[in-house]
Amino acid sequence: MAHSEKKLKYDLAIAKYSKLIREQPDDYRSYNNRGIAYQKTGQYDLAIRNYTKALEIRPDFFLAYINRGNAYQEIGDLEAALSDYDKAIDVNPGNDMAYNNRGFHFILMGRLAEAERDIRKSLEINPDNVYAHNSMCELYAALNQPEEACRWLREAVKKGYTNWQYIKTSKTYANIRAFPAFQKITEGK
Repeated sequence: MAHSEKKLKYDLAIAKYSKLIREQPDDYRSYNNRGIAYQKTGQYDLAIRNYTKALEIRPDFFLAYINRGNAYQEIGDLEAALSDYDKAIDVNPGNDMAYNNRGFHFILMGRLAEAERDIRKSLEINPDNVYAHNSMCELYAALNQPEEACRWLREAVKKGYTNWQYIKTSKTYANIRAFPAFQKITEGK
């Protein structure tokens, strides 16, 4: 999908959820979904405001904590992101994505033991979470263990992870890109 097509898609989503919010001002899901659309278009302040509104309406809506944490992470507010991931886990300790997102966040913070603990917890809850398998790859890349990183990446791909653009450009893979196993996995993708 071309950039202008994606922008149009999210602009239409913003309009759709704005209309739903005007009709049902307490629809926390519409605030959350509009926040996602704002975030996809790089409007992080508006995204964060919408996630916050969703949480004002429904304080136990753990997805809004995860989404707001992701938005904070994208703008570099690491402490606010960590706080939201913690809240998502407090509200719903059985959610695998909350643990995975916090684990990945710990990788970015250089807190690798905590990252491994959370990502493994995510996999304990849902062994098929392709994002957690990929996060394990990123963890082992950060630990400078390319063979183990590539083992996890192969597993993620085998289970359905296909975000090749991310794999090829994210800084989290930088120190394993030259490794032959990594090149074999990404060859032709």
